[in-house]
Amino acid sequence: MHPANQTKPSKLIKTRHKPTDIVEISRRIVEAFPIMDEMEQRLALGLYGLLAKGVAVAHTTLSQDLELDLAAVEKILKKWPGLFHDDDDKIIGFWGLSIVETSHQLMINGQTVYAWCAWDTLFIPHLLQTDAAVSSHCPIRNSRISLTVTPQGVSAVTPKEAVVSFLIPSDEELNENITANFCHFVYFFSVQEAAETWIDSHPGTFMLSPQEAFSLGKSVNLARYTRTLA
Repeated sequence: MHPANQTKPSKLIKTRHKPTDIVEISRRIVEAFPIMDEMEQRLALGLYGLLAKGVAVAHTTLSQDLELDLAAVEKILKKWPGLFHDDDDKIIGFWGLSIVETSHQLMINGQTVYAWCAWDTLFIPHLLQTDAAVSSHCPIRNSRISLTVTPQGVSAVTPKEAVVSFLIPSDEELNENITANFCHFVYFFSVQEAAETWIDSHPGTFMLSPQEAFSLGKSVNLARYTRTLA
């Protein structure tokens, strides 16, 4: 089943107020995700790059493209959570990026792909070192939200008052079900008041500006991809 169709109550960390330090939020997020060695970092970035072309990725294609041993690639893929395959055993979704339609759309190099949550649209362009035109919807007002995300930051946010909901799950929750325990709590909202309405009924969530969420994503990227990102 694709993450867009999964629902499950989350055992949230009870964070009633927004942490004041992006560095501290970054540290807690990094601790919740798997630690990767250099080969795993290369594999993850290579998989993001192939999925961004809008096609399902065969394991053999991934190993050949990165010039890595197929058996080693499959051993790593097998242990990673948040990896989704189609009926032909090709990868269609990985750690926030998908070729299956969701409500969060990215246009990258003329190709439309999709994200699992609002935050994915903000950190993936930095990982890919490319620009993305992002389109999403506010779950409260059902209004369209658009912005441009580059490796350097966020611009052209419409409406300009848009914000992002966020939460900090545990590593256990991410490994159990990353989409149900994290992605289903991270959305764009057209105005702060809409986000506050939603956050009030979802304990553990808090609010970030798109710029703060981008900075958080960049910080997490640099901490996780220490050997492959400058």
